[in-house]
Parts: sequence; structure tokens; C-alpha cells
Amino acid sequence: MENSEAMALTAALLTAAGDLTKRINEGVMARGFEARPAFGFAFARLAPDGATATDLAAHLGITKQAASQLVDELVRKGYAERRPHPGDARARLVVLTELGWACTRAAEEAALEAVTPWVELLGESEVRVLCDRLRRIAPYGPIRPTW
Repeated sequence: MENSEAMALTAALLTAAGDLTKRINEGVMARGFEARPAFGFAFARLAPDGATATDLAAHLGITKQAASQLVDELVRKGYAERRPHPGDARARLVVLTELGWACTRAAEEAALEAVTPWVELLGESEVRVLCDRLRRIAPYGPIRPTW
């Protein structure tokens, strides 16, 4: 692979990721949720069993202070709540509320809408192959925003 091909691949993947993030966030907001992309990245870690602010910081690649501020915002907006941690009396577990789960379902619907043009352009089998290849390259790890 030539340098120019590598750069073209990189640009295409980053463009696709940015477009997906934007489309999903717009779809979530169109469904009546006050959200921003960082919420979705946090929700990915909080679901299904919750996490501490420290866990969330590690997942997002941010400081503990920034994670605490994000948790404060999620709690204030009603998407998450703090509970006693079952294994550590000093820690608080942050879990999604019903509103947080509803927002997550809205994001799933918006994600389907966002990739529908890909299916129309490439066909369902090609999109499945693309998904398989991307999973091989980037297995399920933390989904981090590009701050």
C-alpha cells in the first residue's frame, strides 16, 4: 500500500466515523432527547451494569475530573443516577435511568437510519462484509470520542 492510499483510507474512515456520529446525534435529538455525542460514548460504558466515574474516565480516555463533570451532567439531565457500589463502600456506581435507556434505544434507531444509505449504495451483503472486516481490525474495545 502506498502512502497516498493509506492517507485516503484513513481520511475515508475518519470521515465515515464523523458522519455517523453526527447523524446518530441528530437522530437522537430529533427523537426529543437533549444529548451530545459524548453521552453516547459514556452510555456505551454505563450499559448494562453501570460503572464508576474512574471506569468511565478510563473508557473515554479522559481525566477523572472530566468524567465526574460528565456524570454530573448526565445525572442533572436525568439520564443516569448514582448508587452505592456493591463491592466498594467508597465508590459510587453510575447507572442509566429509564430515560438513559430510552435515549440509548433512540441512538440504536438513529444508527440504523444512518447506515441505511450504505445498504442502499453497497447492498446488505457488502455492508455485512464491511462490518466483519472492521470488527477484525478493531474488535470491540472502548468506543472513545475523538475529542
